[in-house]
Amino acid sequence: MTKKVIMLACAAGMSTLLMVQRMTAAAKNQNKDYDIFAKSTTEIDSQLNSDTIPDIILLGPQVSYLKNDIQHKTDAKQIPMDVMPMVDYGMMNGEKMLAFAEKLMG
Repeated sequence: MTKKVIMLACAAGMSTLLMVQRMTAAAKNQNKDYDIFAKSTTEIDSQLNSDTIPDIILLGPQVSYLKNDIQHKTDAKQIPMDVMPMVDYGMMNGEKMLAFAEKLMG
């Protein structure tokens, strides 16, 4: 199985760091080899053109207003993208967020 790359994006790339930790722990508990990291939304363009193109991008609820603009970019690269569910984000539920990402990745 190819390693999956999950990118979380928020205003500064910092508020999602705890979610990265929680999702990474959930993936490890499920013996899944995922690369999960957080970046600022301003870094999405460079990430989409890097050597490590994400398999999915999840936006923090606080930047949901950027969804339409980012959707055009991810659609062009055929990468799924959505806003993290507020309840699971607020509860820092890494297992549910990982399941959400996996469902979107197909």
